[in-house]
Amino acid sequence: MTASTSSAPRPAWRTTLDQRLPLLGHRNWIVVADSAYPWQASAGIETIDTGSDHVAVVRGVLEALAGSRHVRPVVHLDAELPFVAEAHAPGVTACREALAGALGGLATVSLSHEDVIGLLDEAGRAFRILLLKTTLALPYTSVFVRLDCGYWSAEAEEALRAAIAAAR
Repeated sequence: MTASTSSAPRPAWRTTLDQRLPLLGHRNWIVVADSAYPWQASAGIETIDTGSDHVAVVRGVLEALAGSRHVRPVVHLDAELPFVAEAHAPGVTACREALAGALGGLATVSLSHEDVIGLLDEAGRAFRILLLKTTLALPYTSVFVRLDCGYWSAEAEEALRAAIAAAR
């Protein structure tokens, strides 16, 4: 039975994601955060305790985005994650592998944790951010998804700006 034909009710976080996704666009973010991620105070950040498995939430978010025509994901990961030692965070190796599998080869941007929190804080002043906290208790495992336009590429935007500049 596929997820779309399952009669099991959707988790509350997924229902919220499904309701918010049509409203989100480029410059919005969706974050799948570990359980210790801070409750940010920026007005545009909506934090939801999913009570769910981290990798399952990452998969659910990417599944929802794959079904969306208007936005596409630009995935950011903490630059610290590859350096977290198993001796200091038992289970982190398996988590890294599971996250890589969930991301399915999507290109990722690596930024320091502090830098990505700063980006979210800044974005939250003008744009909505949906932050989904999970039950995971491992450091630097959050997945930050900046939404970009799904039907307009960076190359198309650059060509448009060049044409406008040339017309002046």
